[in-house]
Amino acid sequence: MHTNDSPSAECGIQGSRRHWLTWAGGAALTPVLAASAPAVAAKAGPRADYFPNAVVLTHDDKKLRFYDDVVRGKIVVFNMMYSVCTGICPGNTANLRQLQQALGRQLGKSVFMYSLTLQPEFDTPKVLRDYVSRYHIQPGWTFLTGHPKEMDTIRRKLGFFNDDPRIDADLANHTGMVRIGNEALDRWFMLPALSDAKQMARAILQLQ
Repeated sequence: MHTNDSPSAECGIQGSRRHWLTWAGGAALTPVLAASAPAVAAKAGPRADYFPNAVVLTHDDKKLRFYDDVVRGKIVVFNMMYSVCTGICPGNTANLRQLQQALGRQLGKSVFMYSLTLQPEFDTPKVLRDYVSRYHIQPGWTFLTGHPKEMDTIRRKLGFFNDDPRIDADLANHTGMVRIGNEALDRWFMLPALSDAKQMARAILQLQ
């Protein structure tokens, strides 16, 4: 479904995909620089009309509304995965575990990490729960699934797609990027999932 943009040899980056990444990082969610004053909490934030408010399920089988409960007013870190992926997913997951550790006490309080499955028809909450256990993922990092059509809409809204339908439909080509944003300030960017974890954490915390 997505181009593989991580910097490892396993990812098979091509120049054209780098061009797509540049576009996806800037155009799918055009960053709007924050005003000098901090954002004031409101019932609806700047992306209320952009993100769907579809019901998603956590790996703990809890129902959430995507905009209201996952995105609204938060600093968020998103990546795409699927439980049987043997390509870039294990390496990405391992590096994001280091990011989880680097964020420390900020995770779950000011910063929230989410992984969205590319195979919601297969990755039930139980399957995702098993994945969390297999990779020893600690609390504060939530895995999400839901209705396939709605999950597809969400990934596209986050910029995890390719304009070429053939490439976009190929799970083996899914992106090795993370989408990071502060919805209250409407500031968004992308980084490779295999970036240095401490540098990623610093970039994320600068969004506060």
